[in-house]
This record gives sequence, C-alpha cells and structure tokens, in this order.
Amino acid sequence: MKRVNAVVIGSGAAGGIVAKELATAGLSIVVLERGKWYTPHDCRKDDMRNQRTTLLGNAFGPDDEGDPRVVVDARGNARTVAPSDGAYQNNAACVGGGTLSYGAQAWRYLPQDFRMRSTYGVPEGSSLEDWPIGYDDLEPFYDKAEYEIGISGDYSGTPFHGPRRRGLPMPPLPPNREFGILEPAAKRLGLHPFHLPMARNTVPYNGRGPCMRCRWCCGFACEVDAKNGSQNTVLPVALATGNCELRSECMVTQILTDDRGRARGVSYVDHKGNSQEQAADVVIVSACAIESARLLLNSKSRLFPSGLGNRYDQVGRHLQGHHYTGAVGYFDFETYDDVGPGASIAISDYNHGTPGLSGGGMLANEFIRLPIHMIDKLPPGTPQWGLAHKQAIRAWHKRSIVIMGPTQQIPTATARVTVDPGVRDQWGLPVARIEGNVHPHTYDIGAVQAKRAEAWLNEAGAIHTSQISYRSETVSAGQHQAGTCRMGNDPHGSVVNRNCQVHDVDNLFVIDGSVHVTNGGFNPALTIMAVAYYASAALVREWKGTQFRS
Repeated sequence: MKRVNAVVIGSGAAGGIVAKELATAGLSIVVLERGKWYTPHDCRKDDMRNQRTTLLGNAFGPDDEGDPRVVVDARGNARTVAPSDGAYQNNAACVGGGTLSYGAQAWRYLPQDFRMRSTYGVPEGSSLEDWPIGYDDLEPFYDKAEYEIGISGDYSGTPFHGPRRRGLPMPPLPPNREFGILEPAAKRLGLHPFHLPMARNTVPYNGRGPCMRCRWCCGFACEVDAKNGSQNTVLPVALATGNCELRSECMVTQILTDDRGRARGVSYVDHKGNSQEQAADVVIVSACAIESARLLLNSKSRLFPSGLGNRYDQVGRHLQGHHYTGAVGYFDFETYDDVGPGASIAISDYNHGTPGLSGGGMLANEFIRLPIHMIDKLPPGTPQWGLAHKQAIRAWHKRSIVIMGPTQQIPTATARVTVDPGVRDQWGLPVARIEGNVHPHTYDIGAVQAKRAEAWLNEAGAIHTSQISYRSETVSAGQHQAGTCRMGNDPHGSVVNRNCQVHDVDNLFVIDGSVHVTNGGFNPALTIMAVAYYASAALVREWKGTQFRS
C-alpha cells in the first residue's frame, strides 16, 4: 500500500480529532477502525441491547463471541468474560467510538484536577500524581473543542470552573420537570446549580438540527444526528480534505518498528479477513485505554521484547475509570415528564475542598431511566419478581429522581492491563487481562458524595431515599476508562511525554484517555478531545520542522 504520513488507530473522541487536525494541516492520513460505521437507522431502540444495558450484547460492538477479555478479581480468581459482561469494561467499537452512543456530557476538568498530588499529597498505596501539563495549557483547546464539536449549556450559575475566554456556543435545553424540582432545593442548601454542558445541539449548529428530546439518548445513537461525536463533526471534515482515508472493520494487530527502533507502520486484518500492512511516517494510537495498552504490549520485537513504550513496565498501569455514587429519591407526585435527555442540572460545589478527602466529584440528575434501570433502585422490601414487582415499577418509575456523579478515582499502579498468556481473540491476538482493584479512599469519597446526593433529594421533597454506592471486586474502568499510558516527564514512571509522544519511539504517539494521569470528578470526553487538539498541534509543529526524520 502507498506509504502515508500518519496512520491513526481508532476513530473515537481522540482519533477523529487527530485525523482532522493532521489532514487539514496537509498530511496524508489513514484511519483504521476495528468497528463498523453505523448510522442511527442501523440501531433500533432496544432496551436490552445498548451501550448501557448489555444483557443481549452491544449494539455498537465489539462482538460477544470473538472479543473476550480476562478479568482477575480481588481474590486472584481469573475468568474469561464477553463484552456483554459488566466486568469487561466495554467501550463501543465503531466509527466514532463511544461518542456515537455516549450521554454527551462535556465537562472541562478543574485546575485542581491537574494538580492532585500537589493539592492533596499521596494517599498510602496510591499512585496519585500531577499532570505534566495544566489547565492553562489546555484552555485554548477546550475552547476549540467546544466550538468545533458543538457544546451546549450554561456555566453562569456556578463559580466552580476554570478561567475561560468565552461562553459555550449553544444555550442549554429548556429546563425539564426534574430541573424545576431540584434547582430551588439546591439553592436552599447554599449550592450553585447550573445547566450542565453537553455535546448536543440545542439549536441548528454545523449543518445539523437540534435535539428532539426523546428518552432514548444515553447508550443509543441519535436518530436526528443532534448528538455530537467524531463521526458527525471532525471525521467528515478530515475526509473532505482529500488527505484522509477511513478504513472500517480493520483490526490493527501490531505496530511495526524498524532496526533503529522507530515506528514504520502497522499490520492489520481488513474487513475481508486479509492481513495487510500500512507504512507510515508516524503512528498514532487512539484505541481507548484498555485497547491502546493491549496493542502496545502485543507489539513486541527484538528491540522491544516487553512491548512498545514498556521499557520500565509502565504500559497498562494506573488503569482507572469512575466510581459512580449518588442516591435515588421517591416522591408523592410525578417527577417524570418524558422530556429527554433527562440529565439537565448539576452542581460542582463538592469537587474539591472537603477536609480529609482527596477530591470529590460533580453531582447531576441522571439521564432518563428505562424501566430496566430501576430494577435495583426500588424501595426496600419491594418484591423482586411477579405482579407486585411490576406494580411497584408502575407506581414508582414516574415518581423518582436519581442523582449521580463520577467520583474522582484515586489511581494505583497495581490496577492494570496486561495481555493474557492463554486466551486469544478471533484474530489470534492475546486478549487484555484486567487486574487490580479500586483504591479504598475512592470509596471514602464516594460515600460522602452519596450522602450529599441524598440530602439534595430530601430537600427537594422526597418521601423515601436510598444511597447508591457500588463496591467492585475488580478494577473500575468502563466507558470512562483512562490511565494506562500515563503522561509524564520521567520515562521511569510514564509512557508518553507532555505531547503524548512515546518516550522510546519519537514517531509513535498515544493520544486518547489512556494518557490521563488522573480522571477528574467529571465525565472525561471533553478533556480527551482537548488533549487530542493539544497533542495534534504539537505533532504538526514537529512535522513541519523535522518530519520525524531523526
């Protein structure tokens, strides 16, 4: 195949942006995506088969039969799991990645989120660290992401955000019923409620129409194309340049290196099952935290016997996601108005500053819950099956509000991804092996957050509340997975430098959530996008200076 300037592995929140930035700068690009390019018409509204409820498989991949992983619990027991198992820690495998089906919350991290070690010290047993870059470095790129991807919302109600050069490009959606119930209650508690930011059109924007406010949002593709992801924003721009080719259903099997230890391209299996090689001057890995680490570890050679970037056994370490906590409240009146997406109001008062806690998290009302999502949230004593169970669902589903939020997770070096020595996928590759556990201080933070969510619901008039705080015997990652290719200045403790360049290979980059040092108390998508714009700018500068011909 014709050599190109860059091959990008993955087309999600980061890969789509990298492709667009490089293609518009004049570089020739090939994007390799292991999944399909779905349209909303391919994805029926199946309550049992979407990106939040995977009982019958994943609507957006990967395949249940051919893509297992091995998960090791806290007692050292290993089991092979399919993508429909929650322990798999799945993210979508398709063009656009998780941005095709995500809930589209689009948060900037706070300045303190980049300085966690300096702010709090290091909890015993943790690997808490500062980023080598800060909020000010990313602010111009947060702004660029908000305007190019398209973000709606309104920060004016809260003082808890970093400096910003301008407001969001689109207003928030009009308040739903839950907003009207929760806003005055939050203010009575002295909190600062506001319209949360979302990658969702609320008015016509970038040639596409606004949200129609249906209930099937988080976990589903948007049938009116109003939810903004890589597949309908940056990738079309990249393809329109004529400099970018996207190849879907292509599974990259190895990053190839030459006898000097520089990346020379990739090998992959195409949609027909044929093995191919794509030569490139630069390789960018944007496959999401678990799969990016797996690919580096599987890319072994004489010069890199432990995998690429893994000279100091850092690839795969510090795996993290989010520990979600909150509360459910039941009311003696209907709270449900069937106006999507549901999530509408948030507070950031508790992200930092609580004595004794190393961070916190935002709290927001949840997306519209399909009835199946209420199975484990009914009042205590509710029968678990039969007519009485159905009657309870009918009685309470429309009289409930759930407040949840992602707790700032405390990373550990032992929460990690390796490759399994015995289990292989449909392409014959060693699968990801996930092991370790959540640092206990994360649960301390989550317990306090659950109490705060419950207090908010009680103030809003709930007649019964229950805290929600799950403990897992396996590492937390999920759709917010991060941390396996940590960014840092010291190669002994990180995989990439501040520009997402692998320390040992100057023309190999990892640009996705895996470079996050910490994962913030927010959904990470917008930060993944901002880092992608930031790292792409550095890559283009270096390309124009040297074309990586060292």
